[in-house]
Amino acid sequence: MTGASERRSVIRFGKAGFTRAERDLPAETAVAISVNGSTHAVMMATPDHVEDLGIGLALNERIVAQASEIERIEIEASEIGIDCRLWLSPARGAGYVARRRQMTGPVGCGLCGVESLELAAPELPVVASTLRLPPAAIADAMRAMTERQSLGRQTRAVHAAAFARRDGEVVVVREDVGRHNALDKVTGHLARGGIAPAGGFLVLTSRVSVELIQKAAVMGCELIAAVSVPTLLAVREAERAGITLVAVVRGEEFEVFTNPERIVGALGAL
Repeated sequence: MTGASERRSVIRFGKAGFTRAERDLPAETAVAISVNGSTHAVMMATPDHVEDLGIGLALNERIVAQASEIERIEIEASEIGIDCRLWLSPARGAGYVARRRQMTGPVGCGLCGVESLELAAPELPVVASTLRLPPAAIADAMRAMTERQSLGRQTRAVHAAAFARRDGEVVVVREDVGRHNALDKVTGHLARGGIAPAGGFLVLTSRVSVELIQKAAVMGCELIAAVSVPTLLAVREAERAGITLVAVVRGEEFEVFTNPERIVGALGAL
């Protein structure tokens, strides 16, 4: 298995004209995820924390309801990519119907290869409403995630996702060329550690697309805080799932797009 990044020589043009320099580039490889011997997805991803990616994808796409339903995981790397094989418990495996989807592309995508429009707009669970957090927690979590983006600092070419507790303490940060992959890796880490997503919130470096809202809803996570502006459909899906959507996080400032009641003091602005 290759590393997460590799340093290469480049020619840089600037005020001094052309100069030779070096640049850390993010690794990208084909990752095939199979379920009980049947290929479920093939995506381009950063080749680290692949086990987290496999578990998180299985949970977020509702192949399993909990990580314990995966009996074993086999990871095999080769020159052409990484094979991540998930083997389900007999009870779960009996009800699994293989959905062959080809998601090969520049990055992992939650909708690539979907065979019907119905699959692109699944019925979402409505999350609970137990989370209450101070505004400062959002800024603290975003700052902590940024500090822990080692691959991002090296390459300036990857997304990051993090999970933070309600006080803003970051539990885990994962990076990937695909924003969907980064979130799946976070989901997998939480599942492996027995950490309930409802006890905190997600922090993202990317824009919020509808697929990320769908994944958060399946996780049961009540709040998402992101750097960039969400899409209109993402806002509508967040409303439908009862998720608090915070975006345009810039230092201590941010904008709340849906369900502000989870942020202390936000309702006073209505």
